[in-house]
Amino acid sequence: MRISVLGAWLAAICWLRVLPCPAAEELSGLPVPEGLGVCMHFTDPRPGEMEMLAGAGFRIVRTDFAWDATEREKGRYDFSAYDRLLAALDPHKIRAMLILDYSNRHYDQGLSPQSDEGRRAFARWAAAAAKHFRGRGVVWEMYNEPNIDFWKPKPDVQQYVKLALEVGEALRRAEGGEVFEAGKPGRREYPREIYVGPATSTIDFPFLEKCFQAGLLDYWSAVSVHPYRQSGPETVVAEYARLRKLIDQHAPKGKKIPVLSGEWGYSSAWGKFDVQLQGKYLPRQWLINLTQQVPISIWYDWHDDGPLANEPEHHFGTVYHAEHAGRAEPYDAKPAYAAAKTLTSMLAGYSYQKRLPAGDADDYVLLFARGDAVRLAAWTISPSAHEVLVPLGPGQYRVTGYLGKSLPEVSAGEKGLALKLTDAPQYVVPAWSAKE
Repeated sequence: MRISVLGAWLAAICWLRVLPCPAAEELSGLPVPEGLGVCMHFTDPRPGEMEMLAGAGFRIVRTDFAWDATEREKGRYDFSAYDRLLAALDPHKIRAMLILDYSNRHYDQGLSPQSDEGRRAFARWAAAAAKHFRGRGVVWEMYNEPNIDFWKPKPDVQQYVKLALEVGEALRRAEGGEVFEAGKPGRREYPREIYVGPATSTIDFPFLEKCFQAGLLDYWSAVSVHPYRQSGPETVVAEYARLRKLIDQHAPKGKKIPVLSGEWGYSSAWGKFDVQLQGKYLPRQWLINLTQQVPISIWYDWHDDGPLANEPEHHFGTVYHAEHAGRAEPYDAKPAYAAAKTLTSMLAGYSYQKRLPAGDADDYVLLFARGDAVRLAAWTISPSAHEVLVPLGPGQYRVTGYLGKSLPEVSAGEKGLALKLTDAPQYVVPAWSAKE
């Protein structure tokens, strides 16, 4: 009976496929946790740091690939710091999202590229990097938040567009040739380079539309945005819908271009926030992105950037700032770390299928599947906890809280499963399949 119930659920499922364009096949149909990652600010991890990062289930890291740090002498490139970084990632099967960003003192007086010479130099550097790391699965992101003051001397979408087009052409010319030797320990091979942009601060529709109108969707495999907000993650849905519509209006015929959540987090030092709410929002953010067919979700940040209690920029991390040298785990974990680890372990190998009807629009019950096995993630954005009836077959179900604590087992009757929802995700697993 249980098998037939599961079969009926799965018969109604349409598998979600994204990114059919050749350059982005490696991002297509990713199960948990393959598209889930974190921003970081280092190339040389502390002892035990990479093990701790990987232990949370992060499978992609995003960091600056700084022009000024890799072309210190004009026309000569030194990528050795990033060779070390990727060597540290390989054993953990973590891929890199590297940001082609910022400026170089040899060009344009150290400002963001705005001359023909500066743009050509930036594009040559980007192409050299892509060739150097070909086959390593790097996602190359075009700049970081060029719509705000990261673009010097001030944001200029037309200058950004010129640079991004030049880089797109350079990367296209750089494709081909030999890939890295296969079969090296911990290393996976990828067919082509992936180029995305523009990594806007928030979902800046005027800036994005100018990029699309200029033809950048001919080059980009995905559109990356940073949907920061202080409201709940679920409020992003309408903006994603608007953005997908805008992309469809300008994309080349037959090319499906998804949205990436390239950087997005919540500071535990914002007003009305604390580490507990931050810990609840991390899994809700990742889960809502999965419902919106967002194949990559990068949480900002890996660890707190400073110790000042009243400085919000210091408190986006999943772990605290202080390092404890000599320990197996060099940082103390925040609830966000435990929440990430719980989600990635509970749903490892599972793919999002659909949202089940339960309660009202405030209630989220998401169905995940791996073959014939199913699991649920459930929460509510309602201000008060309440019970809903989930359409599940009769039987026993095990429940795990968002921080990994086992909750009381629940039973479903003929009408379904009565489940109490709170503002923190919980994971529901049929008891007969919990040991899979």
